[in-house]
Amino acid sequence: MVKWWNTLKDINELIMFKHSIFSLPFIFIAMIVYAKELNGSLWFGWTLLVLGLLAAVSARNFAMAFNRYADRDIDQYNPRTAMRPSVDGRVGSGNMKFFILLNALIFCAVAYLINPLAFYLSFPILGILAGYSLFKRFSPYAHLVLGLSLGLAPIAGAVAVGENIPLWAILLSLGVMYWVAGFDLLYSLQDMEYDQENGLFSIPSRFGKDATFFISRLFHAQTILFWLLFVITAKLGLLAYCGVAISAMILYAEHRIVIKDFSKIDRAFFTLNGYLGIIFFIFILCDRI
Repeated sequence: MVKWWNTLKDINELIMFKHSIFSLPFIFIAMIVYAKELNGSLWFGWTLLVLGLLAAVSARNFAMAFNRYADRDIDQYNPRTAMRPSVDGRVGSGNMKFFILLNALIFCAVAYLINPLAFYLSFPILGILAGYSLFKRFSPYAHLVLGLSLGLAPIAGAVAVGENIPLWAILLSLGVMYWVAGFDLLYSLQDMEYDQENGLFSIPSRFGKDATFFISRLFHAQTILFWLLFVITAKLGLLAYCGVAISAMILYAEHRIVIKDFSKIDRAFFTLNGYLGIIFFIFILCDRI
């Protein structure tokens, strides 16, 4: 029993399950907005709720496990990542490959149960989710690929409810993409020197700290712009606009924290961004109610 519990803890550390909080609110924002638009009700049913959760969790498990498996050769020499379960032997390569395959199959099977369009899109989505780990080996713009990976969440939510991709879902997704890419830029500053010494590609390692701060601010400005366009296009109300305004204030606070004291990057990355998604969801939910 103790062995199984330790294995579960190692897998949880491997995939950082708590970080699912970044994408889940935006899946459900798309689902409630589309359900209200199509049926006049926020509720899309228990079946879609369960299937949506399964799809989101399995997709993220696949992406994180693939990333950890592909990056073993990089992570073992980086002091920040050398103690990851994928590197120190707590989770072997065979178990990681099994976990990757299992979650890919679960994701495709769940997509099949949702609707045909979701199933057809499940394969290119898995390709994009895996692409981040490979893309950063030859391009400094892998941050945008990571952003796109999470930015697919609202599109997936819309497809699940309406088997269609409305314009507002694309705008919401673009906002998520730039939001994630923007805070990943800040997070990547921790590895700037290591990436430079080992020939790895990232915007911090290629363009330096000051340029990274500027590009991150630019990305987050685009985040607010696209979320504002989402609210306008989806014809949402005042509370939705308030949600965008509060999101802008949270992102501003995030940049202030990191610029003043880089040692607090974890607070800015995990705490503030986790709150942002939840708060934005609550405002959209209240607006639709």
